[in-house]
Amino acid sequence: MIQSMTGYASKTRELANGSLSLELKSVNSRFLDIHFRIGDELRSAEPALREAIAARVGRGKVECRAYFMASARGAQQLAINAALLGQLGDLDAEVRRQLPEARPLAVGEVLRWPGIFGEETVDSEALLAAALATAQEVLADFSASRKREGEKLKDVIKERVDRMRVLVDQVAPHIPAAQAAFQEKLKQRLIDAIGSADDERVRQEVIVFAARIDVAEELARLVTHLDEVERVLKQGGAVGKRLDFLMQELNREANTLGSKSVVSEVSQTAMELKLLIEQMREQVQNLE
Repeated sequence: MIQSMTGYASKTRELANGSLSLELKSVNSRFLDIHFRIGDELRSAEPALREAIAARVGRGKVECRAYFMASARGAQQLAINAALLGQLGDLDAEVRRQLPEARPLAVGEVLRWPGIFGEETVDSEALLAAALATAQEVLADFSASRKREGEKLKDVIKERVDRMRVLVDQVAPHIPAAQAAFQEKLKQRLIDAIGSADDERVRQEVIVFAARIDVAEELARLVTHLDEVERVLKQGGAVGKRLDFLMQELNREANTLGSKSVVSEVSQTAMELKLLIEQMREQVQNLE
């Protein structure tokens, strides 16, 4: 399935001594860019979390938040690590002896110091296992949300493709007659200026101009590119970069169509095509 680069999922799991929360959100990016905001208790889980995210996500800027909050019951059982507290006091005194203007450690800073409540407060291995299990559940929801949005974006792009086909089909039958009328008008102007319809220069100018304003090739390439867009959408998977390239090619053909136009119908069609292409490009830039 086609996936959007925009997604969100979160989950909170209640453990024996507190609650574990994990959140994932992403926006579009040219490459896979993963950022973490993790509490100290879960810092050791970062490599495994990065690997798990990279296995599910191909492209996008992903932010992962994970934190553990001890329960009130667990907080009542906390015991200060006296040895570490003494070491912190000695270090604090030594720093302020060397640097008299240094600010002393605050109570909040001491209480947040790693290991201040001893090593048995949180079972690191159990917490790591719970974090990875929770991450798999969140990643499943996260991928599902990206797929749902991807399918919606696919429908939007397909709708624009269908509209472009209608515009091309509508304008194509009118082009030969409109161009012939314009060529006849040009020929008459040349005759008025030169004075003879048999002049070789008149015929050459008309032939050259006819080749210059022929848009059959541009229309054919537009249809070919639209076919390829539909094929890529049907194929699915990581299609963002391929579709972005096709948007550039479609825009190139629409620009050429407009520059070659000598009749208002073609000019108007070229403008509408460019508008639809720009609308598709905005959606494509959100696809993985």
